[in-house]
Amino acid sequence: MNIFDLPRRFAAEALGTGLLVATVVGSGIMAETLTHDTALALLGNTLATGAMLVVLITVLGPISGAHFNPAVSLVFRLNRSLPARDLVAYLVAQVAGGIAGTMAAHLMFALPMLEVATKLRAGPAQWFSEVVATFGLVAVILAGLRFERRAVPWLVGLYITAAYWFTASTSFANPAVAVARSLTNTFSGIRPVDLPGFIAAELAGALIALALMGWLLKPETVQQHQLLKAEP
Repeated sequence: MNIFDLPRRFAAEALGTGLLVATVVGSGIMAETLTHDTALALLGNTLATGAMLVVLITVLGPISGAHFNPAVSLVFRLNRSLPARDLVAYLVAQVAGGIAGTMAAHLMFALPMLEVATKLRAGPAQWFSEVVATFGLVAVILAGLRFERRAVPWLVGLYITAAYWFTASTSFANPAVAVARSLTNTFSGIRPVDLPGFIAAELAGALIALALMGWLLKPETVQQHQLLKAEP
């Protein structure tokens, strides 16, 4: 049982999601300011985001579990790791924190607090990329928690760093972050009209990962395998 009460876990989820979005948006703005090379800008955005994920999951994970992601919270609710009464609180904290993160990034770079994004991110390739990105993220989290819990911050940070580059969508893999990024008309933005496709794809990827990893990591399967190996 978590020793931290819901208000503290709510605050941790809001703070973590906010700092994550501030990193994504802020590093994107900085990259665009410093270079006109899109590949170099994406690299800067990638490294900052991956590094921040390691930090946030390490320091806030013991408080709230460091979901920072509605898709992850939904998975933990479905596998009964997150009480039903806490799910809505987590979702509200994540979305609100993400929007606050966009606002903070804008204020740091003297931009309007909120803007409507105009960057086109739509189409089957983008949506499938989000299915793959979120599937991989949830699979990494679930397997990491089973086999190497202390390594989860690094596993998630490294996975997202890689997924920025092997997915056509640059791996949002997070409905709350997607909502927050629809409110910045900068390097990391996404048009609000494109949000439904992204969010649906992310939830689909998370549910597929839950189903597959639920079977793959099933304790009975491991026990049976060990028994078979022990037989002469």
